[in-house]
Amino acid sequence: MKKILKISLFVILGALVIGTMLFLYNKSKPKIVIYQIEETILGNIEKRTVATGKVEPRNEILIKPQMSGIISEVLKEAGDKVKAGDVIAKIKVIPDMVSLNAAESRVTVAQLQFDQTSRNYERDRKLLAEKVISNEEFEKSELQYYNSSEELKTAKDNLSLTRDGISSDKSQISNTLVRSTIAGTILDIPVKVGNSVIQSNNFNDGTTIASVANMNDMLFVGKLDETEIGRVTVGMPMDITIGAIENVRLKAVLEYLSPKGTEESGAIMFEMKAAVVVPDSVFVRAGYSANAEIVLQQSQNVLTVPESCIEFSGDTTFVHILKSETPQTFERKAVITGMSDGIKIEIKNGLALGDKIRGAEKADKIKKVEY
Repeated sequence: MKKILKISLFVILGALVIGTMLFLYNKSKPKIVIYQIEETILGNIEKRTVATGKVEPRNEILIKPQMSGIISEVLKEAGDKVKAGDVIAKIKVIPDMVSLNAAESRVTVAQLQFDQTSRNYERDRKLLAEKVISNEEFEKSELQYYNSSEELKTAKDNLSLTRDGISSDKSQISNTLVRSTIAGTILDIPVKVGNSVIQSNNFNDGTTIASVANMNDMLFVGKLDETEIGRVTVGMPMDITIGAIENVRLKAVLEYLSPKGTEESGAIMFEMKAAVVVPDSVFVRAGYSANAEIVLQQSQNVLTVPESCIEFSGDTTFVHILKSETPQTFERKAVITGMSDGIKIEIKNGLALGDKIRGAEKADKIKKVEY
């Protein structure tokens, strides 16, 4: 029994020794790393920066009343398209009692004067027909009659304006009608029927009845960091992407850079504006958040390779040119690089079109290549 136990222990010990030797042997074997092979191609490289902001109309006009009163009727709503002169709302005037009493008194006096001159006019007209009075005397009576008639009409119009804010012969151009001053789309109507409104004067801005804007003339308004503002100039093209509208890129042209920066969260930011080209098939709402990609520099139809293939050593850049595929062997070669977009890099000298170079390691590693 003891002999069998000893033999078993020797067998187990021998198996452990052999296993350990096999493990050390496999670990010491060289491994080949299989690399992806990249090829030099012609392509375009663009260097861009991104600015965040929003899209808004170039001009948003605030429509204000020309007189104070109470909103009696709202004829439009937000989203409606209007032309210049279209009526948006109507105002009911709340007259001042002193002015109203004066206007009513003026009408009463004018009516008495008109009645008197009317009687004189009728009497003198009959006397002229009977040739009792001269033409000169009749013309004086006729003039007084027309003057009193005009005064009565003016007094009644003044009473109508004081009481209702509208006169009979100028009802279409009354100040009680709030009209749009431009053609465009109504963005907002912040008042309702029954709200009190005041006209704009030297002491206050007045009540906003509506805001109107031309939605075909849009701007991207954003901000750029001080480290990037010096790399952009007016006239640069850019692409606008709007988060609320998928798969749409709008073209824009930078047209304004603020000469003064403002501090925001410890960084100096400069305002920028760009004119956005909005096609008829796309509806852009005012205030959409958006990003602007500005093309800072571009190279077209140049020799490019993936930037991950480049090896840097001091001021020199290298690539590894493929010499043989089985097994993979490479030759290190210095190259001159140009512009990079973070993914591709331009090769100015050292490679030709179609050259094959070493890329990233493949996942299935076998043994290491020596070359």
